[in-house]
Amino acid sequence: MSNNVIEHNSPSPGDSLRTYTIIIYALYALSLVNGVTALVGVIMAYLKRDEMAGTVYHSHAQYLIKTFWYTLLGMLIGWITMFIFIGFAVILAASVWFIYRMVAGFIKLLDNQPVSPDGWL
Repeated sequence: MSNNVIEHNSPSPGDSLRTYTIIIYALYALSLVNGVTALVGVIMAYLKRDEMAGTVYHSHAQYLIKTFWYTLLGMLIGWITMFIFIGFAVILAASVWFIYRMVAGFIKLLDNQPVSPDGWL
């Protein structure tokens, strides 16, 4: 008869920050359907940003915050310029940029890699 010992390790703080960051990415992705959850996500990113300092998740928080504000700016410019018929193109470009950043950032997160919060892509 063998002795099978199952170790129950409590989650490390990094694990909870990883889960928290995944939730923020999920909220951003849901905003493609409802538009509101990105606001909740950016608030969450601001609330945990300092706690994430020194971890790979800090770059993701900065990246998500920047993504929110620049996407919001792009959407506002798109709505303002809608009357001169370029607004749709601006909104489309902002949406594609947002989706790209969500996918690229999430892939890096799953690989436990930092993202460049200062980069445009």
